[in-house]
Amino acid sequence: MADALTAAYALRLGDDALILSHRLSEWVGHGPELEEDIALANTSLDLLGQARLLLACAGEREGKGRDEDALAYGRDVLDFSNLLLVEQPNGDFAQTMVRQFLFDAYAVELWPRLSASRDEALAGVAGKAAKEAAYHVEQSAAWVVRMGDGTEESHARAQSGLNLLWPYAGEIFEADEVEAALAEKGIAVAPSALREHWQARVEPVLEEAGLAPPEGAGVRKGGRQGRHSEHLGHLLAEFQFMQRAYPGAEW
Repeated sequence: MADALTAAYALRLGDDALILSHRLSEWVGHGPELEEDIALANTSLDLLGQARLLLACAGEREGKGRDEDALAYGRDVLDFSNLLLVEQPNGDFAQTMVRQFLFDAYAVELWPRLSASRDEALAGVAGKAAKEAAYHVEQSAAWVVRMGDGTEESHARAQSGLNLLWPYAGEIFEADEVEAALAEKGIAVAPSALREHWQARVEPVLEEAGLAPPEGAGVRKGGRQGRHSEHLGHLLAEFQFMQRAYPGAEW
């Protein structure tokens, strides 16, 4: 039972990284400047590396003979358990960086705590990811401030992105029986334990940027249970095209 729960936990974290990695990869060649184009590509590769390790861990624990590629390319939309936040479209550059910051502020709190997990495989992934997340959040926070405190146009775009994405951020802290059981065993991190730390990191950045979260936005959730927005289906159709067209192909 513990292996099944650990597999589910590793899978959801891996799905977060995989889907966000693909979203960022869509910017390659389209960034606002060469340096940022490269930075986004590097962040995408960092997340892809995390996804590979986590999906491999999930495949080993579930014991169904599925490796990282099978889990990435062989599942349908309802089988993915990523946060709704990471599957949202890129929109303009401001929207992308707001989405990235909201996620990075979570990741930079999660990974150092998960590096103390009693599960050695998860702890190993988390230790590496913690170093990457520290850089990612610094970069995305700087862009949020730069755009929010920039021109009238950049401020409007950043605020529009925040209005759109803020309702999805609340799902980060929604726990279910998987995380509850594993947190009690010292394997996972309870999402609710991260909320105050996330807020303490996000609120000063938004204040400096002159941005305000929308009031009464509620929480949009369901991703962890496989209930996704229409955007994930479109993303997977592109991401999984080769394996769908040529099942089992190797290159």
